[in-house]
Amino acid sequence: MQGNQELGASREYLAFTLGDEVYGIDILMVQEIRSYETVTKIANTPDFIKGVINLRGVIVPVVDMRIKFRLGNVDYTPFTVVIVLNVCGQVIGMVVDGVSDVIELTPEQTHATPELGSSLDTQYLIGLGTVDERLIILVDIERLMSSNDMELIAKAAA
Repeated sequence: MQGNQELGASREYLAFTLGDEVYGIDILMVQEIRSYETVTKIANTPDFIKGVINLRGVIVPVVDMRIKFRLGNVDYTPFTVVIVLNVCGQVIGMVVDGVSDVIELTPEQTHATPELGSSLDTQYLIGLGTVDERLIILVDIERLMSSNDMELIAKAAA
């Protein structure tokens, strides 16, 4: 387990789905959850940057996590939502298939990311959480959104 988690402290995560998998991000990063709406496309941006939306006067870049994580077919349904995040002082929208709930995980329920070989990039994962019999993939959203390829978001929204 990495990060600045206090020893013995529980943390809350917003659980969301991408395809058949459940992911979790630190609830403290979440500003709001909105239904998916059409975005304004920006030329010459990577395909995972869907475009931008105007959120009460703030131009917010929108990233489709299914494309970013290479999860195949992207269908926008009535359940598709945008999680609006405040990451490193920047507001970013994240398109996901759906939001399920807020889960609280104790240190005993969190496990280090398993070694999966060099073919899989796990640098954006905090680890795995277990709730009942299901596994939740815990994403370090701050590290992901501040990574080199995501710096393009700042340029796109400028």
